[in-house]
Amino acid sequence: MTQDQDSPKSYAFLLIPGFSPLGFSCALDCLSLANHHALGRTFYTWRLISEDGAPVTSYNGIKVAVDAALPDLNRDETLIVCAGEHAGRGATKPVLNWLRRETRKGMDFGALSSGTYVLALAGLIGGKRVTTHWEYKTALAEMLPDVIMEDTLFSVDGRVFTTAGGAASMDLVLTRVQADYGTDIAGWVADQMVYAVPRAHSQGQRMSLKSRPDVRNPKLLMAIQVMENNLEDPLRPDEIAALVSLSTRQLERLFARYIGTSPKRHYLHLRLDKARNLLRQTDLSVTDVCVACGFRSLSHFSKSYRNAYGNPPGMEASDGKALWSGKSDITR
Repeated sequence: MTQDQDSPKSYAFLLIPGFSPLGFSCALDCLSLANHHALGRTFYTWRLISEDGAPVTSYNGIKVAVDAALPDLNRDETLIVCAGEHAGRGATKPVLNWLRRETRKGMDFGALSSGTYVLALAGLIGGKRVTTHWEYKTALAEMLPDVIMEDTLFSVDGRVFTTAGGAASMDLVLTRVQADYGTDIAGWVADQMVYAVPRAHSQGQRMSLKSRPDVRNPKLLMAIQVMENNLEDPLRPDEIAALVSLSTRQLERLFARYIGTSPKRHYLHLRLDKARNLLRQTDLSVTDVCVACGFRSLSHFSKSYRNAYGNPPGMEASDGKALWSGKSDITR
């Protein structure tokens, strides 16, 4: 049945325990404020959903009451999965089965932050271009080789949309409001939120070195890009220098001038940062992470990790396994 053009557009928010209240509020407030644009007209309606109909606790302890427990959705509703820390714990069999059943109706659906992982567990985003919060990106890319990870504020691929969460939820929903009702209403909502026009989906999530006014040397940026592209099989400093048409000495001077460290130390920092994300967010063993981050010796990896973060990688792994709760088997 086709939705009447003048009838409100409906959203359903599935709240996963540990969800981010910031991302959820940014998305919901966009819809709520749109309803205040014109007296006598409701542009959007929504309902909040949990697995059992009980209030859902966010990662910072805020409890949010919901309207229903995994109800039947209408085809013209838009479904959004809201998650954050420990997303795997809330991705129970009933939740995953419900997601598969409801999305088969042909509705638009998407996720905020690590809700992308919940969609992946349900087998709904294989081969899709998706994004998630930058902290979870490394883990998802490692565990989901058939998903095209983008380092963007939000991604849209057909009827599937995903966002980094946080303020990026506002960018996504403002873009949807603009598509639904035009630039004037979207702009009015943005003004009410004391926010500029929606940022483009392609904008990166973090301030990159390219954005820093004090780091504009193209050779340096090229060298860092080479490092980022070769974390699993690291190159020697002289090989990196040759790839960007510099001598090893020139490369060292650039890093010392602009970043205050050596190429070798910066490269090690990038690899250890990837290792920490994998240890915290996946069930990969310390040995697997060691290999994935280009360390040839487990003892060297452990020593480097302890020097950088104060704890051995084994301790980080035991704390971090709860994030995905052992659910590394992705149902296709």
